[in-house]
Amino acid sequence: MERVVGTVARGLRCPIIKRGDHIEDIVVDSVLKAAEVEGFQIRDQDIVSITESIVARAQGNYATVDHIAKDVYAKFGDETVGVIFPILSRNRFAVCLRGIAKGVKKIVLMLSYPSDEVGNHLVDLDLLDEKGVNPWTDVLTEAQFRELFGYKKHTFTGIDYIDYYKTLVEEQGTECEVIFSNNPKTILNYTKHVLTCDIHSRVRTARILKAGGGEKIYSLDNILAESIDHSGYNEHYGLLGSNKSTEDEIKLFPRNCQQTVDKIQQIFKEKTGKNVEVMIYGDGAFKDPVGKIWELADPVVSPAYTSGLEGTPNEIKLKYLADNNFADLSGAELTQAISEYISNKNDDLVGSMEAQGTTPRKLTDLIGSLSDLTSGSGDKGTPIVFIQGYFDNFTK
Repeated sequence: MERVVGTVARGLRCPIIKRGDHIEDIVVDSVLKAAEVEGFQIRDQDIVSITESIVARAQGNYATVDHIAKDVYAKFGDETVGVIFPILSRNRFAVCLRGIAKGVKKIVLMLSYPSDEVGNHLVDLDLLDEKGVNPWTDVLTEAQFRELFGYKKHTFTGIDYIDYYKTLVEEQGTECEVIFSNNPKTILNYTKHVLTCDIHSRVRTARILKAGGGEKIYSLDNILAESIDHSGYNEHYGLLGSNKSTEDEIKLFPRNCQQTVDKIQQIFKEKTGKNVEVMIYGDGAFKDPVGKIWELADPVVSPAYTSGLEGTPNEIKLKYLADNNFADLSGAELTQAISEYISNKNDDLVGSMEAQGTTPRKLTDLIGSLSDLTSGSGDKGTPIVFIQGYFDNFTK
């Protein structure tokens, strides 16, 4: 029978994961149960994608405000600390900021504008134009920002993040001064001791600060990079990728992820005889046209994946073949010609006109985005995504 369905992504429900659970067994059992109930077969090159949250929860990878504060104080002591370029997020940064504030006496909070790194806007770009403000050169105090732009609440959260973050700091008994700049060196006019909170540009930012005369320069991946008083930690990412758990506790990005995905793949092989690819995913990468957020608040989309997910797609643009190579064909002849072309395509299509317009991204980033959108971030209860047919093409 002619095949009429390509890639299928299923969000799978599983038990609520608690600290100490055996995540590998839960994932495999959940997929096998879903296959039995829904009547689908597990095949080679199927993909099991698992949200980082349930992996970290099973590991018990948590830390408190006090753990953060102790690590921050150990690094900065009684210095005034510049906290620069944080993203605007109650879930991602609020508890971290409380811990940072608890560990120091004064913070100079430097916010990027008109938006943070992942697209959350403090002010519309059009309004900057209207007011004659150049965000690449102009440094604003809090009073100047308010005089120019007033009080703006986030489109979806209804939060004024300037007031919110300042209040979080001051609630810890810590003095807070807020400034606005997109130049890392601006902070060095206020203090030589800086915690840079950007995610994907953190290495460059730290390099600029050190070259500009900064003394104690750390990034979020340096905080809780090791356990503090038996806390959770992440040796590679520290606080990056963390999420709010309670008002006083965060869940960190999971550790030892490669062992987890390899073990899950092994169990699937033992129980089904099939070679199933496995990955752990965090935020995908896609822009919301209204809120303008890009997601991408995790340091990587996938902290670990099995070897079959390495690389980038090697695909041909069907519409290019139909409009160019085989423009004179139609119907069954066109289908046959395109199928034969795909079957004989080169292993590396980089630079090929026939591949122009295909998505030049890592497989794990593409699959992570698919998984993130499928599972959602709320109460769907589907932290496991089972994907079939992802590596298939028009010929199979």
